[in-house]
Amino acid sequence: MNEVPTFQQPELARILFWHLPCPIIASVLLGLGAYQSWLYLRTEDLRRDLKAIAALELGMLFSIMTMASGIVFSRAQWGSWWQNDPRQTSFLLVLMIYAGYFVLRGAYAERVRKASMSAGYALAAILPAMFLIYVFPRLPNIEGASLHPTQSIMSGQIRGSYAQVLTATITLTSILTVWVYRIRIRVGELELQAHESLGLETPGGGAAPHRVVRPVRVLDAGGNQAAKGSGSTDTAGQG
Repeated sequence: MNEVPTFQQPELARILFWHLPCPIIASVLLGLGAYQSWLYLRTEDLRRDLKAIAALELGMLFSIMTMASGIVFSRAQWGSWWQNDPRQTSFLLVLMIYAGYFVLRGAYAERVRKASMSAGYALAAILPAMFLIYVFPRLPNIEGASLHPTQSIMSGQIRGSYAQVLTATITLTSILTVWVYRIRIRVGELELQAHESLGLETPGGGAAPHRVVRPVRVLDAGGNQAAKGSGSTDTAGQG
């Protein structure tokens, strides 16, 4: 593999086979999460929320792997783990944006409200995320100040055996991602079915209705029997 002679350590150039597919797949997953969130807001179908969270969980995972492999690439190519490069900084902001999504989602216990709030956040986050990933690094002033190559694939700098291995890696990783995504959705559907069958949440997400309890007879201070209810505001004689 001698088609890319510009690497400081050519043997470490293999990190590209993992680093380049990660942001591509992450971008697709983040977009898919936003789309499923939009469908949830339209239909209020919790299965759409399951698909959104499955996509965004995997998207966050691939975003973390993008950042981690990029740091390794920076150390191998430029001699430092962190260069304050605009590309590194912009992707770090993407990670922070979607970390906020999971924090927001964890702040609500009730399923319907959690789904609604996180769906709105996912829709609001997708445009700044895509801007930071694809537009900001290619602005003329930013691109000129960055050490990170932005047109390696489009300009044909990656070719020959490098291009073949990279294509195979993207294909196989995409297939694996689809498989894991479908498993995650299935697990979420089983959890949702368990909640619905056990009646752990009401359909509208509200509190369970008050139950009517029969009055019990207790003795008062004088030893006489007195009827007392359960403390509920419901009429005790019903039911």
